[in-house]
Amino acid sequence: MAYDPRMAFDPERKMTDGDVQDLKPDGWWGGEGTLFRDVEFDSYQAGVDFAVQVAALAEAQNHHPDITIHYRRVKLSYFTHDAGGVTMADIEGARAVNGLVEALGQADQNSDDLSGTGENKGATAG
Repeated sequence: MAYDPRMAFDPERKMTDGDVQDLKPDGWWGGEGTLFRDVEFDSYQAGVDFAVQVAALAEAQNHHPDITIHYRRVKLSYFTHDAGGVTMADIEGARAVNGLVEALGQADQNSDDLSGTGENKGATAG
C-alpha cells in the first residue's frame, strides 16, 4: 500500500509474510499483505446475517475487515491500513471470525459445512 500522509502510518507493526503464514488461522490465506477468507452459506440471508455478526465483532474489537457479499458467499479481508499490511490485530480478528464460523455449527474448519446438516455448504479455505 502506498503511503498516505492522512494516516498515522506505522510500518513497524506490519508482519512479515512468513509470520503471517505461521500465525494465520485455519481457513485463511494471505496475499499482498492481506488476510482473506470466503465463507459460503445455504442462502443469501444466512450470509447477510453472518456479515452482521462479523460487523458487530469488528466494532467490539475496534478493527474492521472489508466484507463483501456475493449471493451466498461472504468474503472477508483483513488489512491494517496504517501499517501497510497484516498486523496482530488482523490475526486476532481472523481468529475471532473463526469462532463465529465454529459457533454456526462447523466443528472442523476443513469440513466445508456451516449448515450443520453434513452438506457441503461451508467455508472455503482458499
